[in-house]
Amino acid sequence: MEISLKYLPGGRAAASGNTMAQSDLDLNETALKEDLKFYFMNPCEKYRARRQIPWKLALQILKILMVTTQLIFFGLSNQLVVSFKEENTIAFKHLFLKGYSGVDEDDYSCSIYTQQHAYDSIFYVINQYKELKNISLGTLGYEHEGSGLKICKQQYKKGTMLPSSDTLNIDVSTETECISFKPQELAGKKAELKLNSSFFNLEFYRLIQVEISFKLKGIALQTIHARELPDCYAFQNTITFNNRAHSGKIKIYFDSDTDIQECKDWHIFGSVLQKNTQYILAFDGFVILSCFASLILCTRSIVLALRLQKRFVNYFLEKYKRHVCHADRLEFINGWYVLVIISDVMTIIGSILKMEIKAKNLTSYDVCSILLGTSTLLVWVGVIRYLGYFQTYNVLILTMQASLPKVLRFCCCAGMIYLGYTFCGWIVLGPYHEKFEDLNTVAECLFSLVNGDDMFATFAQIQQKSTLVWVFSRLYLYSFISLFIYMILSLFIALITDSYDTIKKYQQSGFPVTDLHEFLKDHGSVGYRKEQTSMPFTCCCRRQQSDDNLILIN
Repeated sequence: MEISLKYLPGGRAAASGNTMAQSDLDLNETALKEDLKFYFMNPCEKYRARRQIPWKLALQILKILMVTTQLIFFGLSNQLVVSFKEENTIAFKHLFLKGYSGVDEDDYSCSIYTQQHAYDSIFYVINQYKELKNISLGTLGYEHEGSGLKICKQQYKKGTMLPSSDTLNIDVSTETECISFKPQELAGKKAELKLNSSFFNLEFYRLIQVEISFKLKGIALQTIHARELPDCYAFQNTITFNNRAHSGKIKIYFDSDTDIQECKDWHIFGSVLQKNTQYILAFDGFVILSCFASLILCTRSIVLALRLQKRFVNYFLEKYKRHVCHADRLEFINGWYVLVIISDVMTIIGSILKMEIKAKNLTSYDVCSILLGTSTLLVWVGVIRYLGYFQTYNVLILTMQASLPKVLRFCCCAGMIYLGYTFCGWIVLGPYHEKFEDLNTVAECLFSLVNGDDMFATFAQIQQKSTLVWVFSRLYLYSFISLFIYMILSLFIALITDSYDTIKKYQQSGFPVTDLHEFLKDHGSVGYRKEQTSMPFTCCCRRQQSDDNLILIN
């Protein structure tokens, strides 16, 4: 009895210490579960649980409307720019190409077949350039700071060629000669002397090409009708007489490289135009502020999620002496937030560029359109996240998640076969079929065939100059169509269908359960939703449980 009394105080202290430690551990576990439950709630459940206003949801809805409106305004403005470029290119072809029919023959504009036509076409360009101000309907002018009209001819060095006796003696190294005409010189005697010089005595048997280049400037006034400031354009035009094949046919290529420049000195009278520009700039500024606020909120959510993940991993390791699986770790990384952050960054940069373009300080229409277009695409894709809270709409997301790894592996295997057919078609059918002239065209043609497009034309356009090649083309096309449409495409669809069936079965019998589910399942049903999940299907620590169909929302 004395011994018992002697050790009784110490025993009570030890028991009390163990009880307090266990109590702290239980409190930590309860707090962690509460935080995990709240994190995986959707915005409506968070509002009902803690009366937390879903600012991110409201901001995303507002941002969708604003970004789409901004894109429409920019698209209408960009449409004016594109139409002005295209119409000027067509006008240039009619002005400077002799005998142009209005339709390009192929990848070149037109062609000539006689020496006289070649001389006429070259001098026609010079004369039209000289009379530009008198014949042009557009707001065009000369570039006085440049070299004016520049003509260069590239040819092989001296040699002899006698096709009748199959004799050829030529130096394959090339030489290039150039001559230029200033706009102010075209009406003088100096220009006449240049036109009568030996430069224009062309030896067609060694001529490779003649290139005529000149720069013109123009002002787009149609933007004023859309209540926008006008743009100043610089057109770098190049006309190439291509005789590389020496086949008796010279192909004439016309290329116009358009550069939008800031107008150096402009005065526009009318307050409506300037006020409209100011309103649009203010709207763009509000879009930037909204995206910046969305960026901060989503970044904050990701940081808090990483901290919560670290708490869960440390607690799991301390209590159960093992690590959390990779899939459970990924549950804390909300991919939708990452998508929104990328969209916000692109929208902010694109809006800044748009404001500079609107103020005529920059002319990067292409870069701005890529940024704004991609950001709008991502914004609308992000709407799927909120539709995913409903079982009917969530099937698409889950099916894509489940089938993506298998589809990528399948595409890698099918891509090898596709590349084989691409190279084979290019080397064999290239000389006999216009759709197989280069690798890019072959790839596009085969992709069209996979989708059942333009099949008969592909069969019919093969030239029957070689019976062997014609027979090979039939075997090639029939085998490709049969293999990809009836087998590979069917297997591709089957992979997606299999994933869809798996999702439907999970929605009926319950989804696979991971350690994160097991940790939370005894803590009530808050933070769970039935028959809905964003959990990956490749978890390394999955456990089946037939009577548990409750899953996390992220």
